[in-house]
This record gives sequence, structure tokens and C-alpha cells, in this order.
Amino acid sequence: MSNNIYLGFYFNVKPLQPATDILIAELGYAGYESFVETEQGVTAYIQKEEWDEHILDEVQILNSSEFEISYTFEEIEQTNWNEEWEKNFNPIVVDDCCSVRAPFHEKPNTAYDIVIEPKMSFGTGHHETTHMMIQHLLNNDVKGKSVLDMGCGTGVLAILSEMKGAKPIDAIDYDNWCYLNSLENVERNHCEHITVLEGDAHLLEGKQYDVIIANINRNILLQDLKVYAKALHNKGTIFLSGFYKEDIPIIVAECQEHDLKLVETLERNNWVALQLEKA
Repeated sequence: MSNNIYLGFYFNVKPLQPATDILIAELGYAGYESFVETEQGVTAYIQKEEWDEHILDEVQILNSSEFEISYTFEEIEQTNWNEEWEKNFNPIVVDDCCSVRAPFHEKPNTAYDIVIEPKMSFGTGHHETTHMMIQHLLNNDVKGKSVLDMGCGTGVLAILSEMKGAKPIDAIDYDNWCYLNSLENVERNHCEHITVLEGDAHLLEGKQYDVIIANINRNILLQDLKVYAKALHNKGTIFLSGFYKEDIPIIVAECQEHDLKLVETLERNNWVALQLEKA
């Protein structure tokens, strides 16, 4: 986080899903920069200078009769964010093959060693969806293939793609925090074939990829799947995650509308990650 003053909003959400995913997506579009999911719902951060009393008018789910959502907020004192996450960030190893760690952790004996400073960005590998996406990449050959990491977060999946020989690679996120963090992590891992972009699916106009990785949330995926499918080469592979097992039918049905055939499903604590191929 920068030295700007931030406001922290603490949302209590009932029921948690799918309301939490929808709330995060809508807050992101309204200008909130980063999010932490909690047992009660979501904590969201926005720069104080970007806040005005009408900004939450854009967040439609707050007026939904399907969910109970309340919130409080406070000004966040100046904080050493690196110090905060260092207290809680532990290295992970996926399938004894890929490690994700901070610079201060000891280098493990793994085939792929990713060093990141996630700060407040999503995608450290601890979350089930990122973990499974790493597994998908480990199980597939991406050497020499063009890759899109959509909703890149910390850039972990783009970085692993390059380590496995993919090029060129685009890493895209609409969150400025994630965009800047991905730039830092790409440089930290000495990647030469990753272009980090700030924005959304509109950036895909006229682009084509062999592999697309989209670890976002159900609603954004359903909204943008048509765009992803258009940007995917025939016989190309797309990996989708950010949703629950019970969401598979609606996701797969939308995929079939765009000639995307389900190849493999990974599941971890009710979260899932799908591998599909374009017919």
C-alpha cells in the first residue's frame, strides 16, 4: 500500500455466498482497491481522497432483497503493510513441484520457485483457487504458447507460465493495486516475456491466445466468457476458477454456448477449477 490515507470498510454479509463474490466485484468497479474475505464477509479498502458519500450508490447488491449486508468503516492509520503481511505469510509448496514464497523465506528444493511480495493483492497461492490453477499449469505443457492471465492478482500464474516456457504472456487486472504488484513481482522473478496491463476484458479486442487463465469470480466469468472464447485459438485451452462446485452447471452451460468443452475438474474445499478446450 502507498503512503496515502485509506478508509477500511467492514461488510457483514448473509448469506456469505454468492453475495461476497458479487460484492467484491461491484466494489472493485466502484473504485475500491483491495479486499480481504473474512468470516463475516469482506473488508474493503479505498483511498480517502477517492471516497465520496455517493460511491456506494453504484454497488447494487447493497439494495438487494436476497442478502443482508451491513457495514462500518474507519480511517486506517499509516501502516507498514509489508510488516503486516510478513507476520502472516507462510511459504507454500504445490505438489512438491512449485513453491510460492516471500524474499525472506529460505529457498526450497522445487522445480519452480516463485518469489512474491503480495502486499494486499489476491493470489498468493494460499487460496484454493490459485492453488488449483497452479496445479493445472503444472499438469499442462505451455512451452512456446501464448498465455493470458486474466485477473492476474499478484502475477503468480503468469510467472509460472513463463517459468514453464510460455511466451508471450499478458497479465491483466482492473485493480491498480494488483497491476502495480504484478509489475513488481514480474521484475522480481526476472521474467522477460510478460506484459502487465491495467484494465478489463475490453483490452482483449483483436488479441488471440493459446492458453487463457481466468481466476476471477462466477459473475465476471459469466459476463466475459464470450470475450474469452473469442480471444482463444481453436484447440486452445482455458482454465477457469473463482467459484464453487455448485456453480459448475451454469459455468459449463455458458462455456458450451461458446464451443468450450470441459476436459478436467479440480476440487479443493468446495472450490473448483475447470480446464476446457475450444472445439
